[in-house]
Amino acid sequence: MNEDYDLFVIGAGMAGTTAANKCATQGWRVGIVDALPYGGTCALRGCDPKKILRRGAEVIDAARLMQDKGIAQNGLSMDWAALMRHKRGFTDAVPQGMEDELTGNGAITFHGSARFTGPNQLEIDGTEHRAKHFLIATGARPRPLSFPGHEHLIDSTDFLNLDALPPRIVFIGGGFISFEFAHIASRAGVDCVIIDHGDRPLREFDPDLVELLIQRTEQTGIQVQLATTTTRVTRTATGLDVTVDQGGKTSTIGADLVVHGAGRVANLDGLNLDAANIASGPRGVTVAGHLQSTTNPAVYAAGDAADTPGKPLTPVAVFEGKVAASNMLKGTTTTPDYTAVPTTVFTIPELDRVGILEHEARHSGLDIDVRHNDTSGWYSNYRVGETTASAKIIIDKATDRILGAHLLGPGYGELINIFGLAIKLGLTSRQLKSMTATYPSIGADLGSML
Repeated sequence: MNEDYDLFVIGAGMAGTTAANKCATQGWRVGIVDALPYGGTCALRGCDPKKILRRGAEVIDAARLMQDKGIAQNGLSMDWAALMRHKRGFTDAVPQGMEDELTGNGAITFHGSARFTGPNQLEIDGTEHRAKHFLIATGARPRPLSFPGHEHLIDSTDFLNLDALPPRIVFIGGGFISFEFAHIASRAGVDCVIIDHGDRPLREFDPDLVELLIQRTEQTGIQVQLATTTTRVTRTATGLDVTVDQGGKTSTIGADLVVHGAGRVANLDGLNLDAANIASGPRGVTVAGHLQSTTNPAVYAAGDAADTPGKPLTPVAVFEGKVAASNMLKGTTTTPDYTAVPTTVFTIPELDRVGILEHEARHSGLDIDVRHNDTSGWYSNYRVGETTASAKIIIDKATDRILGAHLLGPGYGELINIFGLAIKLGLTSRQLKSMTATYPSIGADLGSML
């Protein structure tokens, strides 16, 4: 048996490292373990590397939009191998940097697979460790698929490590991963197909803006097949055949690569939660509002491994890690504030949301004013040649407060943050319109959107 700890963290992503650092700097004896390199999904296998690759796609798209407007492409193309080297220039340094920060703060780091062996103890590769508190922050993994040939698919981690792109890629699922990766690959010259079993993808976003994004996606050359079920993937002499069913009609799509973009589930496999009496479900460890396990008071959970109202986003994982650490340190029951957390699909252009959707507001019986503008002809979009852009702002008529903001357009991933701040602080549309923005800028469009 190894020495006892005040806290042992399982998972060295953003939620886990945030909590470990906070508790270690307060003098707690902290252990942290991960079977994978330190850094988690966002820094190594998700948000950050994805957006570095997106930069290449942005440059290609920007040049195409300005064709016949003063910019000649002259054979401009994406060098995927060089772009991957640029990505690795960031990701390669992350694990050691995060581990150095942890050890510098006094935490003890481990590498290996952890499993619970009792309510207050776990085992890492044969060595047992006891702790007063545990934080499960193991993130999420791709949702298991059951159709024949699912083993031929690669996941998002594999995609972000491809040294070369093949000519044809099929993306299974109509969520963030499929749309973002397809927009990147398409600008690199790949023929892309997105297959979604539902009749509308990206269901957490405004349907009017999603429809515009689908149109823009198809204009880019990406096929989007909705209400389509993947029934089989078969390896052939020349690649892969993806068999699909659409309204009872079967067809086959040829591909060189098939990517799993059909959602993620909490990554709890192998933790042996039953041994520690830790209740869980498909969405993660079952926790009370203050992130403590409902069945084992020694255990907390945060990020994608916890069943909370928060969206599976890096900023949510960070503030859940902070709240969990604070509650453990102080013995309090503070609940995370999930108000006005923006989320973005980093397609080109990007799709954004903060606050409630129009139909949610109406279903709640609120008397709302919907300020919906086609912004494609506005100066900021005309300047860059973008022809698809829109904004929909939901206002409470009784209070003039902003309830929701939904944007589709280049650079709107930054603008959505201002709307998020306005919602969080309870600002009215009149107060927000009183802001004087630098001009000409995308921020200057905010007043006109209101």
